[in-house]
Amino acid sequence: MKVLFISLGCDKNLVDSEVMLKLLEKKGYQFTDDETEADIIIINTCCFIGDAKEESVNTILEMAEYRKSGSCKALIVTGCLAQRYQKEILDEIEEVDAILGTATYDSIAEAVDKALGGQKELHFEDIDRLVPEQGGRVLTTGGHYAYLKIAEGCDKRCTYCIIPKLRGRFRSVPEERLLAEAEELARQGVKELILVAQETTVYGVDLYGEKRLPELLEKLAAIPGIRWIRVQYCYPEEITEELIQVIKKEPKICHYLDLPIQHASDRILKRMGRRTTQADLRRIIGRLRQEIPDICLRTTLITGFPGETEEDHEELMRFVDDCEFDRLGVFPYSPEEDTPAAAMPDQIPEEVKQDRRAELMELQQEIAFEKAEGMTGQELTVMIEGKVADENAYVGRTYKDAPGVDGYLFLNTDETLMSGDFARVRVTGAAEYDLIGELIE
Repeated sequence: MKVLFISLGCDKNLVDSEVMLKLLEKKGYQFTDDETEADIIIINTCCFIGDAKEESVNTILEMAEYRKSGSCKALIVTGCLAQRYQKEILDEIEEVDAILGTATYDSIAEAVDKALGGQKELHFEDIDRLVPEQGGRVLTTGGHYAYLKIAEGCDKRCTYCIIPKLRGRFRSVPEERLLAEAEELARQGVKELILVAQETTVYGVDLYGEKRLPELLEKLAAIPGIRWIRVQYCYPEEITEELIQVIKKEPKICHYLDLPIQHASDRILKRMGRRTTQADLRRIIGRLRQEIPDICLRTTLITGFPGETEEDHEELMRFVDDCEFDRLGVFPYSPEEDTPAAAMPDQIPEEVKQDRRAELMELQQEIAFEKAEGMTGQELTVMIEGKVADENAYVGRTYKDAPGVDGYLFLNTDETLMSGDFARVRVTGAAEYDLIGELIE
């Protein structure tokens, strides 16, 4: 029996998908990327913002056609959209055979068996449940890097965000479980660990009564075979001096932090339910750059939040211009039902959201291009991602580049390199967001 598995949304969702793939592999299922030959189609969905929701719904409808007329004998929907709209999916898309919530993906093999037996099933448990360790994952990232999900859920309850209602309260994965998983990933050849959670910075508070991310990082860095450790989703107000010093002193930890700040106007930050002011953000960014001068800072912003005035937008523009983030993404505000922000007055027209986003991205483009050109002549360690077809050139990532969201370095060489290799490279130029380099050794 062949399974087509489609994983949508974030890297945290991808980890769940990889666990499900392993559970199916253990049951003897094979995998295919051809929907016309799949006996079972599984879609792990996302619904964080409107575009993600639309992509998930369209994918389900597209795959439902193969359930109607193709070789597909079971169509299963999992993940955030499934958690949020279980009744609607079951009522309106009759081709769906089973629906699994965000805390029951460990039931995937059972769900497939029952669906093939003709039973329509809902698999849901308390969303505050932490899924037990399942014995491995099927890596879908190429094998040289992997995501390590260190926690589930979130307690922050920002006014625009639906995640706590879909993923539950914040709960850390026990340290010993994470270390065992990381050691197994290293044995499989993983060289870069990317730590993810809805929020990584408060790791351990619920289990140990204190923030344990610095200690976890030190223990992960001691694992043989791991060369790089990258930390994502760090809420700025939770960054401690201890964390800064661990990143500064431990050679394996990339000088890279992802800080989702969302805005810089104090008025809008308060309406968003954020726990920082612009002064806080400037202080934290300044401290990080003071202690780690070569740190790469990535952030995300929301434009067109309810009540955002032109003055708020201009304040955000000035902030971005002053702070000169290395990496920056901007999302137009997406009203999500059952969130406080969706019911707020002064909703912003879509055209205004898009215009403000375009202005921010144009400003960031200038900053990013200037920073890229300023790297000419620097020598960097690069992780090779693959070869450029029909050319003596390779694609790689520097410590400043997380996979899938940041840029690349293009390396011209006659040497033979493999994905996952590390090479010393001299930057010779820049092409917009990407760098060009030559091999040193």
